[in-house]
Amino acid sequence: MKNLELWGLGGPSLLVVSVECQSLFAAMMPPSGSVAVARLDGAAMIETHDVFDQFSRALRFPVYFGWNWDALSDCLRDLSWWPADRYLVIIDHAESILLGGAEERGSLLSILSQAAQEWANPVGKPNGEGIPFKVLLLCVEDSVEALRAEVDSW
Repeated sequence: MKNLELWGLGGPSLLVVSVECQSLFAAMMPPSGSVAVARLDGAAMIETHDVFDQFSRALRFPVYFGWNWDALSDCLRDLSWWPADRYLVIIDHAESILLGGAEERGSLLSILSQAAQEWANPVGKPNGEGIPFKVLLLCVEDSVEALRAEVDSW
């Protein structure tokens, strides 16, 4: 099953998977419930405005989104217009985000981390349980360690 596009419209709809591959597929699948997935392109997030645009489009921000860091933080911690049991934000080419602005890049990483912490907090959530909010930063192999270090610093 090389180059399987699991979520594409083409290809097989019924998949037969060997027991050896079962754990790989199981790890990719969320538990039951609704999952909101947003995919963004880090290569298109060169300037701050581009970051806001990517998040606004992918996470379906309401028209009152304020196009600033505080508004991004507020919207990421709310998402009442897109209710789900868990959230996954995937950012392709993450090494390219705001390359020229370390402070702004740090602001974004901090906001994403704070949003994840807020969602994990069970206070005020349905059934008194936190809601997973995960961010997957996809980057080229050469950038993984540097990006991990940067994320860990926030």
